[in-house]
Amino acid sequence: MAPYESDDAVGAAHEGAARDGAPRPGRRKAARYAVPVAVVGVAAATIGLVPALADSGDPDLPKITAQQLIDKMATSDVQQLSGTVKITTDLGLPDLGGLEDGLLSGSGHDGSGDGSGDGSSADPRSRLTELATGMHTLRVAADGPDRQKVSLLERGAEYSLIHDGKDVWGYDSKSNEVYHSTAAGSGKERRAEPPATPGDFADEALKAVDDTTSVTVDGTAQVAGRDAYKLLIRPRQSGTTVGAISIAVDAKTWTPLKFTLTPRSGGAAVVDAGFTQVSFARPAASTFDFTPPKGAKVTEEKDAAARTPAPEHDEDLAGGLGGLDVLGEGWTSVATVDTGAKGGLPTGSQGGDLGGFLGSLGDPVSGKFGKGTVFSTRLVNALITDDGKVYAGLVTKETLVKAADAGK
Repeated sequence: MAPYESDDAVGAAHEGAARDGAPRPGRRKAARYAVPVAVVGVAAATIGLVPALADSGDPDLPKITAQQLIDKMATSDVQQLSGTVKITTDLGLPDLGGLEDGLLSGSGHDGSGDGSGDGSSADPRSRLTELATGMHTLRVAADGPDRQKVSLLERGAEYSLIHDGKDVWGYDSKSNEVYHSTAAGSGKERRAEPPATPGDFADEALKAVDDTTSVTVDGTAQVAGRDAYKLLIRPRQSGTTVGAISIAVDAKTWTPLKFTLTPRSGGAAVVDAGFTQVSFARPAASTFDFTPPKGAKVTEEKDAAARTPAPEHDEDLAGGLGGLDVLGEGWTSVATVDTGAKGGLPTGSQGGDLGGFLGSLGDPVSGKFGKGTVFSTRLVNALITDDGKVYAGLVTKETLVKAADAGK
């Protein structure tokens, strides 16, 4: 079905966006950059692409504009749901041969290196690398802001993450290990970890709606047996690796049912999360009950309350990421940070196998900024310069080098 109408006025409605290359206020830049940061982090940590089982036919629904659809999504107040989500990721990452597991287990997740909670196969942070590629099936459930459950289904095993009030439990049935922490915040201050539903990603993608973005209603679809509108978000700028973001929105509850991010280079989607089955009835209370099984190894997270909380949606994300600066605007925004590590990538005996391996994956580049190495995926490019600076974004290699030159 053809798009109902062009609704590019949605972007124009977001006043305050920079025009004709004029710089934006720092807070606006940081908020806008939350989209690539969130999408990249989520893609690396969780999501992917598999067409939802029920993309079957285009239902005949009343016409709606993109602005009206966005407004309805914003006012939706779905508190209870349960269902199955199909997830696949195709970032085009190379096979690291298990190297990423060693990197993750060899460092403290909180940056302290003290191993608080490290080493447990039930620690949710130790599961992120396996979700960076391939197909996955999740069962999800939610009953208000204080109760969520995400289960990763594997062959002959299951990993579950349960948030019930102040308690967060992780359980790996394969190893019979349990991870327990106390939530630093509760209710709306805390989001289920890791993000698991199309709504998690749609929330971040909608922050992209400004004058650098075209937004239309791209017809209708059926997802998980439910009628839905398709919201299409396209960058207007050249130089970004993002081609389009499609969000299927339930026509009754206005809840996102499917999220797909396709690259400008074409081919399979980089990120897609879609319900194959969903119910908006309240899940049984027992869904969120958890007691460590007999004989299970239980790891308690140390100093949970001392963890640095994630920045709120209206906080300066750049400030929250510890010295992160943002160059450019819109979809061609590039994040940069000075690591202070001179000499670029470690090489020789200093770098060992890791330095040589990473070096073989990158492309050497040079410019006004000096020399460095660019690492590429189908979505993200990152430049590490010889003087210790890192530039990264959802941009082409050429755009990245130009940003590094401009930031010199």
